[in-house]
Amino acid sequence: MEDGQVRRKRGGGRAANKARRGAEVIGQMPWRIPRNMDRPIEPLPPEGVAAIHEGAMRILEEIGIEFYNDEALGLFREAGCSVDGSLVRMGRDFVMEMVAKAPSSFTITPRNPARQIKIGGDRMLFGNVSSPPNYWDLELGRKVPGTRAQCADLLRLTQYFNCIHFAGGYPVEPVDLHASTRHLDVLFDKLTLTDKAMHAYSLGPERVEDVMEMVRIAGGLSHEEFDATPRMYTNINSTSPLKHDYPMIDGCLRLARRGQAIVVSPFTLAGAMAPVTMAGAVAQSIAEALSAIALFQYVAPGVPCVIGTFTSNVDMKSGAPAFGTPEYMRSTQMTGQMARFYGLPLRSSGSCAANVPDGQAVWETSNSLWAAVQSGTHMVYHAAGWLEGGLVASPEKFIMDCEILQQIQRYMEPQVWATEPEDIALDAIAEVGHQGHFFGVGHTQERYTTAFYQPFLSDWRNFEAWEAAGAVWTPERAHLLFKEIIARFEPPPMDAAIREELAEFVERRRAEGGAPTDF
Repeated sequence: MEDGQVRRKRGGGRAANKARRGAEVIGQMPWRIPRNMDRPIEPLPPEGVAAIHEGAMRILEEIGIEFYNDEALGLFREAGCSVDGSLVRMGRDFVMEMVAKAPSSFTITPRNPARQIKIGGDRMLFGNVSSPPNYWDLELGRKVPGTRAQCADLLRLTQYFNCIHFAGGYPVEPVDLHASTRHLDVLFDKLTLTDKAMHAYSLGPERVEDVMEMVRIAGGLSHEEFDATPRMYTNINSTSPLKHDYPMIDGCLRLARRGQAIVVSPFTLAGAMAPVTMAGAVAQSIAEALSAIALFQYVAPGVPCVIGTFTSNVDMKSGAPAFGTPEYMRSTQMTGQMARFYGLPLRSSGSCAANVPDGQAVWETSNSLWAAVQSGTHMVYHAAGWLEGGLVASPEKFIMDCEILQQIQRYMEPQVWATEPEDIALDAIAEVGHQGHFFGVGHTQERYTTAFYQPFLSDWRNFEAWEAAGAVWTPERAHLLFKEIIARFEPPPMDAAIREELAEFVERRRAEGGAPTDF
């Protein structure tokens, strides 16, 4: 098929919706994009914002950022920045001029246009766990290296849950697949098992180019249609302190030139890879992120860019990363203030340091997710399924996290705080008066099925009823749901000709050797 031809678009509509309803295991909330109507928590006074900005600018001007990418160094020289070997120093006027070109909001349209997401404004989006090398579930009872089958099951959960809005990186790294062609197999699985916004790892030119082509094919798009609007995104991490590596910058430059979205998320752990003070860690994180965003805006003015925060602390006794801590929450809120100062959308994470889906996992993840709400985050990475500081993915944890995500989504719905006359309910109060109860009045009867959040995993029975039903603990209930969801899963529709073309592309690139594995 010639590039200029219009391809057949993906199927769907009422038939697809009916098929999905038939596969429902739980009564989950419908697909929707939550809107965060709360005022963000802003711990920094105006002079605090100014101080962190000044610190970030001085890092960029005086200390500089290492860029291990010759193309990037040439672009910085062309822009008038100081380049000494791999060290780049850039003036604040240049940085602020470039950052101002980035849009404050944008959309990503995946192969199913009904799953389009808008990033920015008051929207809040949740993504699946991404990139753990290991997998744990209750049946195995131990941590094992990830496989393609496990990755595919987590992708099925990504598609199944309506509170997950975008498909991040590999939900577990399938180490049973050779690294040279792993991206081809996993992207084929992602594009056929999900129809949500797609991610590419910026790990060398072949992987990025392959993923862009696969996303284009899956969407039934010409090259011109693909380039006309964001269809996918990448996320890169700086190598803290103060470095950007070759493949990630290379991948972003390729994506930027084709108008695709870029998230820049420094991974600054206070006390190890950044100053032990949260203000210092945030200032370093801001400098690392803005240096790359300025580069991408210089190359492709107006390309969508998101500033990410992954600033947390370490356990000073062991050096191990800690997540969901008070310091993590405050640093996320502080970075939210800085993102608004720069006019950039914000990415944060639903992270924890717990090793299994226990109480620690729940409270640390809940802290991380509510910090995302409080900070005005737009994209929440790792919102479901993350354990052991990102080293383990778990389906039980994925499902437990989705219960939290649904509760956050319900919390954001305007009817919860509506104050119309029927919400004040004076007639119902008068009807019940000083005696009786509200169970039987018409006001309650008209609303009882939708008045409150209905959990799919929490067990609200008393102890005796819970015990009589088998005394099943939360992770066990999540495991049973996982098994049932996978057994009844139905992939989203895809045109047979498009699926065949996608498979042919994978086989051709596999025969060509895929990507080199020396990065």
